[in-house]
Amino acid sequence: MITVSNVSLRYGDRKLFEDVNIKFTPGNCYGLIGANGAGKSTFLKILAGEIEPQTGTVQLDPNERMAVLKQNHFEYEEFEVLKTVIMGHARLYQVMQEKDAIYSKENFTDEDGMRAAELEAEFAELNGWEAESEAAILLKGLGIEEDLHDKMMVELTGAEKVKVLLAQALFGRPDVLLLDEPTNHLDIKAIQWLEEFLINFENTVIVVSHDRHFLNKVCTHIADLDFGKIQIYIGNYDFWYESSQLALKMAQDANRKKEEKIKELQNFIARFSANASKSKQATSRKKLLEKITLEDIKPSSRRYPYVGFTPEREIGNDLLRVEGLTKTIDGVKVLDNLSFFMNKGDKIALVGTNEMAKTTLFKILMGEMEPDSGSYKWGITTSQAYFPKDNSMFFEGSELNLVDWLRQFSPQDQSESFLRGFLGRMLFSGEEVLKKASVLSGGEKVRCMLSKLMLSGANVLLLDEPTNHLDLESITALNNGLINFKGSILFASHDHQFVQTIANRIFEITPNGLIDKQMSYDEYLENSEIQKQVAEMYK
Repeated sequence: MITVSNVSLRYGDRKLFEDVNIKFTPGNCYGLIGANGAGKSTFLKILAGEIEPQTGTVQLDPNERMAVLKQNHFEYEEFEVLKTVIMGHARLYQVMQEKDAIYSKENFTDEDGMRAAELEAEFAELNGWEAESEAAILLKGLGIEEDLHDKMMVELTGAEKVKVLLAQALFGRPDVLLLDEPTNHLDIKAIQWLEEFLINFENTVIVVSHDRHFLNKVCTHIADLDFGKIQIYIGNYDFWYESSQLALKMAQDANRKKEEKIKELQNFIARFSANASKSKQATSRKKLLEKITLEDIKPSSRRYPYVGFTPEREIGNDLLRVEGLTKTIDGVKVLDNLSFFMNKGDKIALVGTNEMAKTTLFKILMGEMEPDSGSYKWGITTSQAYFPKDNSMFFEGSELNLVDWLRQFSPQDQSESFLRGFLGRMLFSGEEVLKKASVLSGGEKVRCMLSKLMLSGANVLLLDEPTNHLDLESITALNNGLINFKGSILFASHDHQFVQTIANRIFEITPNGLIDKQMSYDEYLENSEIQKQVAEMYK
């Protein structure tokens, strides 16, 4: 168990935390959420002892071990992959090093023998004999095959290093596990493996993630960081979000009888409990949910932007015809004879690992890049709006404030009151709208780009990773906006819930051609090799 008592931290006039008192108990996985800049990663560093709070203490129970997902991917360049994983258990690695040093001595004394015996006993107690096999199992589960285990870290790719550091954090079943964005740069197979690992993990986990599907799968509790305080709620992210919306609705309807509200809460909890999987963790969470009372659910003070896309004209049946698109970039054939039709009502998700193929297709369809061969034709009733993965060209060096920046993309109404109102709905208020576009954060730039798209009135949206840099609130708002959009969409995203709730058709560009399935993302995964491989690991 980890206990936080009266923890406070300020940076100048800015208060991050004030008198935080909280206990994180074994057997639970806590999703730490909060708006961008609220201090989630900083709080994890306080828990890990990397940052000292100005007041208060963080206490780990005696003889318990904490593991932290390292963010410096170059920290272990001169170490072998397998050893890097084992280094996650600092004491075990220390024992191994000292033991090896003693046995390698030319003059082995009686004193050395006694010390070696002590180390051997401790080594066995720490499950040292299983260390290499456990490390290898973790690496393989995350997609690092055996031929890489003896290589030096410097020889690995960036994505492979991320997986090794994650295996390092998981190694040795720590008592407390701190994970900051653990799904970043992981492929679907590795994410699914990690979900299963954490679902079956019996100790304490505290995780920060923008991946709502991941939080929903693994979390028993949500730790909401808001206004310098942390409030613990039972349930996963969706339960927290929907219960906070339910509480808001109940609070606004003050005239309703308490009995009616209790019945609504019970029905709400029953719906969530029925969706729980059969894992031990989900069963435990279900029992906790059933004990919740009206007083336990509270409206969230979190602000959500308004994201809504309204087409200026209805779309016809003839949307897009693509025939034989081929494109080679730097000697690599990125698209090879790609053909498909896009139909009215299609919301197509581009999935898979070939990032360049997805972005190249978007650029060709928007006329930013010419194919080597093949053709495409948009229907006469269509109008397109494009969200590029790299939006820097719209902001770099811009001296315009946000009102004037947005005015460029608002042909219908260029009045200051309209533009300020529009920016306000996207959470730019007061003096913020006078900031220069060039100094915006990544998340602020994305919200501006979404504003540009909303003003376009397009009936076809092309979106290349639109959730990058967004906080959970903005992702949720964008997700809902695209679910309600009456036009058609072609989009790429790594956000599982985003793809699952929006797409009704799945494209994957593979070396053997285009896989085109009229189904949801979950159905696609169930029928894919990825799901079979993950299931095989847990037989």
